[in-house]
Amino acid sequence: PFQVQCADHDSDGSHDLIGVFEANLAQLQTAGGGSPVEFECIHPEKKQKKKSYKNSGIIRIKSCKIETEYSFLDYVMGGCQINFTVGVDFTGSNGDPRSPDSLHYISPDGVNEYLVAIWSVGSVVQDYDTDKLFPAFGFGAQVPPSWQVSHEFALNFNPSNPYCQGVQGIVDAYRQILPQIRLYGPTNFSPIINHVARFAAHSAQQGTATQYFILLIITDGEITDLDQTRQAIVNASKLPMSIIIVGVGEADFKAMEFLDGDNGVLKSLTGEPAARDIVQFVPFRQFRNAPREALSQMVLAEVPKQLVSYYKWQGWPPVKPRETEKV
Repeated sequence: PFQVQCADHDSDGSHDLIGVFEANLAQLQTAGGGSPVEFECIHPEKKQKKKSYKNSGIIRIKSCKIETEYSFLDYVMGGCQINFTVGVDFTGSNGDPRSPDSLHYISPDGVNEYLVAIWSVGSVVQDYDTDKLFPAFGFGAQVPPSWQVSHEFALNFNPSNPYCQGVQGIVDAYRQILPQIRLYGPTNFSPIINHVARFAAHSAQQGTATQYFILLIITDGEITDLDQTRQAIVNASKLPMSIIIVGVGEADFKAMEFLDGDNGVLKSLTGEPAARDIVQFVPFRQFRNAPREALSQMVLAEVPKQLVSYYKWQGWPPVKPRETEKV
């Protein structure tokens, strides 16, 4: 049985008990269809003290419905695909990749902070993606042959097929492209966010919980198009999409923390609030000496609840609900 307590609410928290009643689910479920179920609200002490005491009022239950709470695993095992996209910051503030003090400098043991971040997050996410094909983009560099600045170029230089095979494919494409581009600027996030949002919007039109998009942006933190990025995030918050930002280097990441929205709802320049919190920002320096699992755990901590919150908000159950086991 359920015990329902009814109290007289006080704003200072000193609520006074009016009474309680007990009921089971079968009794509550008879409510509805114009006929409420009634229960006497009994205050136990008053009942003991006064022989003439009947009740402290009647509680009417007008309707009762059961809602299923689905978990992240319910959606993933029910056929939801996680689509993982990477965006890499190639702006000049990272430093010349040939110089050992550059964030893009690949050390003799073959790593830098960008590569560690790609490995840490990608190696976890790839287990939820059946085809293991990940689109990977760079932004903020001058790209051959025209040497125009691009904020959305395929790491494999193939715009019609920007997919890399697994996390290793992203790493290989990153290593190959580094010597071929010129780091430049400015640092614009909105083009790559809007790029992934277009795919997420197309998927959302299907009206089913089949595809969810995760965008990993790795950056040294100097953002130039903050207002456009705010708008892009607010728009993306209405789509099946999450954004992870990993900040590398020693920059001041106040703008990134602002985009994270943990200290209040992120709003666009026009004041439109995000429909849900979809950005997780993590500074890499906190994890420099920690095991790789610690970074991926922190970075991906909010994604499951972000995915569930989106589908719950839309009212979409898993495509193939799991059979409830009989106990």
